Amino acid sequence: MRLFALLTACGVLVSAALTAQPVPKVNDALIVGDTLPRKLSDFGFFTDSAAKQPASMVQPYKLNSPLFTDYARKFRYAYIPAGGRVETGDNGRLLFPVGSALIKSFGYDDPDGDGVRLLETRVLLHRADGWIALPYVWDADAKDATLKVAGRRMPVSFTDPSGAKRDISYAVPNKNQCKGCHELGGKLVPIGPKLRNMDDGVQIGIWQDRGWLDKDMAVFAMMPGYSDKKFSLNDRARAYLDINCAHCHTHNGPASNSGLFLGFEETGKVALGIGKRPVAAGRGSGGREFAIAPGDADASIFTYRMDSTDPGIAMPELGRSIIHDEGVALIREWISAMDANGTIDTESDD
Repeated sequence: MRLFALLTACGVLVSAALTAQPVPKVNDALIVGDTLPRKLSDFGFFTDSAAKQPASMVQPYKLNSPLFTDYARKFRYAYIPAGGRVETGDNGRLLFPVGSALIKSFGYDDPDGDGVRLLETRVLLHRADGWIALPYVWDADAKDATLKVAGRRMPVSFTDPSGAKRDISYAVPNKNQCKGCHELGGKLVPIGPKLRNMDDGVQIGIWQDRGWLDKDMAVFAMMPGYSDKKFSLNDRARAYLDINCAHCHTHNGPASNSGLFLGFEETGKVALGIGKRPVAAGRGSGGREFAIAPGDADASIFTYRMDSTDPGIAMPELGRSIIHDEGVALIREWISAMDANGTIDTESDD
């Protein structure tokens, strides 16, 4: 009996070993190599074909204030190679080691009520010669996504937060268009992951526990979610401008010649556009004199350009095809609350 039991136990173990599935592993060679993988699944970032379950070394994360992209739902993930450490740069910008990857999927609620239907997944890979951006469009069967270096447009119908039905031509950027937002100092860089925009009291600690971040790192002022009214109107408006505008409107960004610097840390009123005349007048100004006319949103170039979809007027220039109504309303409220010197009279919404 003992021999039979032993043989039976061994048989179970052998059978289990033969049928066990290998533990999914991220393909580091593809991240740092010089090829352009055809399928998203080639990287091994997810354990399931629908890209809903990240591999063990892939960490989901959220931003306090996310970039507006035609009301698309976004799902963000980060991968750091074994032994890698994330450093912090100016104003808490995260500096990822070579071999890192940032993965962001875009989608909309399925009209049939079956969760979110993914349209595309954009991947940023940190290779030895810098970052590279690759757009993957989800196949019709939703089992994998295929690289589309030329980008793509696709019709999308959805319901926005107000309950309005929207029909848009959703744009997946081509491989080179990503530089339009992700360029800093002439190089492609991530723009969303900053300590101040990720500090929600939980996820920074998770990254520290993973060994990705130093537990004794410098502390940076938290940037709030721009729709969270428990924060001041000023901080919410500044957070909105930071995530939607400051990747270009920064001192070494593509729009530095405008003289507008819209980062959350900026303190100069003129640099923020308050009482500032445009560097180059044109139809983009709509005949208005100042970027921000304190107390008068209707007379401000900011709201005029945000409230347009005309390619020669609209700001931001990229990433949206429709107007972000809630964003425009926030900036209008912020400007309207300013006194003649550009100071916000009431620092809270209570």
